[in-house]
Amino acid sequence: MIELIPAIDLLDGKCVRLQKGDYKSKKIYNDNPVEVAKMFEDYGLQRLHVVDLNGAASHHVENYRILNMIAARTSLAIDFGGGIKSDEDLIIAFENGAQQVTIGSIAVTNPGLFDKWFSCYGREKIILGADVKNYKIAVNGWTEESDCELFPFLDSYLPKGVERVICTDIDRDGMLEGPNIDLYKEILAKYPTLHLIASGGVSSIEDVKALDKAGIPAVIIGKALYENKITLQDLEKL
Repeated sequence: MIELIPAIDLLDGKCVRLQKGDYKSKKIYNDNPVEVAKMFEDYGLQRLHVVDLNGAASHHVENYRILNMIAARTSLAIDFGGGIKSDEDLIIAFENGAQQVTIGSIAVTNPGLFDKWFSCYGREKIILGADVKNYKIAVNGWTEESDCELFPFLDSYLPKGVERVICTDIDRDGMLEGPNIDLYKEILAKYPTLHLIASGGVSSIEDVKALDKAGIPAVIIGKALYENKITLQDLEKL
């Protein structure tokens, strides 16, 4: 059964969603992210994906106080990303309740630092972020497209022991147009033991079922929940 991971994206302390990572497209859904997290927990969900959008843009973690409050007031296992660019940022994330961190930009721009963190904290704590547009990895809150291609990028890290990868199709993120199942199938065909976490485009419970049928281990669901395209009651029935 596919693992269901709701998402909370934080901007200026509020729960928001963007379209294709465009900050100008922000839509505020709730002023109280802790309330949203508790609602997810009440419906039996066990994990939470939290993104610090301020941090992603400013290159250092900003919304750590909200992370701390979510961790203190729920028992959700939180993976946290956005703005983790230094040892200090990483420590802040873990000290404020993140059980895992998602590292994307640094894995592209400073592989040595990623390797150090991975060696120090291990595969259970570090998730590799692979946010792609036309098979190229985007960095710094998706504001920049790198020259790094998806499969050479994965080839460089998976032999080192990386087991968990969040792959977001940027062109589908926040668009409610369906996930890029073909991309995820392509990844798993090459790396069949990878714990791949699909992200971007989920628009209905049928999309979730299709990902499950394709053998995708986990999926992050964001806008579809906030727009009631998928209800928490729907998830209970899976």
